[in-house]
Amino acid sequence: MSEPQGAGTGEGSTQRLPVVERGAGTDTEPGPYESGVTDAPASGRAGRFWSARRVPAGIVALLLLFLTGAFLYDVAAVRAGRSALGWRRDLARQLAERPVDDTWVLVGAGVAAALGLWLLVLALTPGLRRLLPMRRTHPGVRAGLHRNAAATVLRDRAMEVSGVQSARVRMRRRRARVRALSHFRELDDVRADLDGVLDGAVRGLGLARPPAVSLRVKRPGRKG
Repeated sequence: MSEPQGAGTGEGSTQRLPVVERGAGTDTEPGPYESGVTDAPASGRAGRFWSARRVPAGIVALLLLFLTGAFLYDVAAVRAGRSALGWRRDLARQLAERPVDDTWVLVGAGVAAALGLWLLVLALTPGLRRLLPMRRTHPGVRAGLHRNAAATVLRDRAMEVSGVQSARVRMRRRRARVRALSHFRELDDVRADLDGVLDGAVRGLGLARPPAVSLRVKRPGRKG
């Protein structure tokens, strides 16, 4: 069997390909569920992602545009010598005649206060509760992991444990609830293996605040 000839090295000479050895200066590729940033030091605070609140902001902008446009049109019409619109005359009369403790006044004030409180909560809270912040390893880079994706990873890792027939994972910001069914092996052995596998999987997600794992293993119910 002939060897390939190296270009520019002379006839009959061969060129050896470089060999990359696994050792100092080289890193092995992480597995499918291993993260390369698990043991990396954090550089900066990994806070939650803030939502743009496009829908509430759009609704408030449209309402303000409608109200200010209606009032501006009516004021301009009065300045031009026309009579004020009927709805504005009725509104002014109702506000002048109704007492402060009137039922409709209290209802309107309650609705306005509730809407204002809702807007304040939206303005002061981050939102995007389904996006879990990941550990920051570079100052200018932020990453997040969707809770459904994290739950899928934990479920797949749980299904790799011998004796697990099915697994269901509910991911929250602070806790991951895992419910598994084991159709053979002792439940204590399956639970011990799941504890180790899930702890490693949670660390491998690279989250800034790894959730605590709540595990429950039981036998599948009888059919019929």
